[in-house]
Amino acid sequence: MNPDTKTAAASNGFGGSASVRAATAGDAEAICRMRSAYVLSAPLADEWLRHGAADLAPRLTSTGDARAFVIDAPDGTLAACALGLVSPVLPAPSYPRGLSARVQLVATHPHHRRRGYARAVVSALLDRLVDEDVTLFELHTSPEAAPLYREFGFSGSAALMRMTRRSTSAPPSTATGSRSSPVPPEQHAQSLPPSVAFVCLYVTDEDDRPLGLHSVYSPSHPWHMIGGALDLGETPWAAAVRECREETGLTIAGPPRLLASVYGPPRDRRPYSTVQFVFDGGRLGEDQIARIVLAPDEHDEARFLPLEQWQELMPASDFARLRSVSEARRTGVAAYLDTWGTT
Repeated sequence: MNPDTKTAAASNGFGGSASVRAATAGDAEAICRMRSAYVLSAPLADEWLRHGAADLAPRLTSTGDARAFVIDAPDGTLAACALGLVSPVLPAPSYPRGLSARVQLVATHPHHRRRGYARAVVSALLDRLVDEDVTLFELHTSPEAAPLYREFGFSGSAALMRMTRRSTSAPPSTATGSRSSPVPPEQHAQSLPPSVAFVCLYVTDEDDRPLGLHSVYSPSHPWHMIGGALDLGETPWAAAVRECREETGLTIAGPPRLLASVYGPPRDRRPYSTVQFVFDGGRLGEDQIARIVLAPDEHDEARFLPLEQWQELMPASDFARLRSVSEARRTGVAAYLDTWGTT
C-alpha cells in the first residue's frame, strides 16, 4: 500500500471502510470546489475557482506548503477532504521548530456525511503534520464541529471559535463556551473577494494641461497621475496628500474634492479588484511647477501636455480615465468608471 494511503476508521456505507489518501496537484480543483460548496458562506464564481485551483496545485507538490488528505467517492468525485497550510513562525517552547499549520478547510459531501469521513481526513492530516515536526496548529470552526476538534487536542475562544492546538500532548479542553454565529467573522471575511484601494491626484498647469509622471518600473502603464495605494489605516485623502509629497515634494492643502471613482475588475496575474479615488489636486503656477522634485525610484520625468496629446502615450483605459476626470473637473459632476485596466 502507498504510504500516503491509509484505511480510515470510517464506514463507506457498504460494510467496509474508506481509504484516505494524500492529495496531489490533480486534486486542487476538486478541493477548491468542495471549499466553495460546503465551507464558504457563498459559492465562488468559476473564475475564482480557476484562480484557487491554479494557486493550490503547485502548493500540493513535494516542495509546496499545502498538505491535504481526501476520500474518493465511488463516482470519482471527492467524498471528503482536509487541507492544511504550513508556514514558519518564530520558535517558542511549545513549537521549537518554528512550524505552524493552519487547517484551512475540512469538508464532506452531504451524501457521505455521518460516516466518520471528516474525522478520518483530519486525523491523517494531523498525523502527517506531526511527522513533519509541526507542533502549532490553528483552525476556525463552527460550534457543531468543535467537539471533533477538541478530541484532537484543540482548544480556544468560544466567542469566535478560533481554536488552537499548541502541541500533540496538550490535553483537550472540556469547556463548552457559548455559541457563536454559524459563520465566524474571520471566516466570513476570508470568503469576501479581495480588493486594493488606490488614490490619484488630477493636477494641471494654469492652462489646464494635465500633469503626467513617467514611471521607471511600469512599462505597461508608462505615464501616471500622482498617486498610489493606501497604507494600512489611512484615509483616501490622507493617502493623496502623502503620495503628492513623496512623488513631487509638493504639499496640497485641500479641501478634498472627489472627481472620479474608478473600479478595475480582477484580471490575469492580478486576481483582485482595484478601487481608485481620484481627487482634484488643483492648478499649479510656474513657481510650484519649478519646485517639483521627483522620487527617482518611481518617476524620471514630469510633463504638462494638452489632454489630446496624452492619448498616444498611454493605454486606452488610462486615457479614458484621464479624459473622464478632466470632464468631471470641467462640469463639476463626478465620474464613475468600472472597466479600468481591461484594455
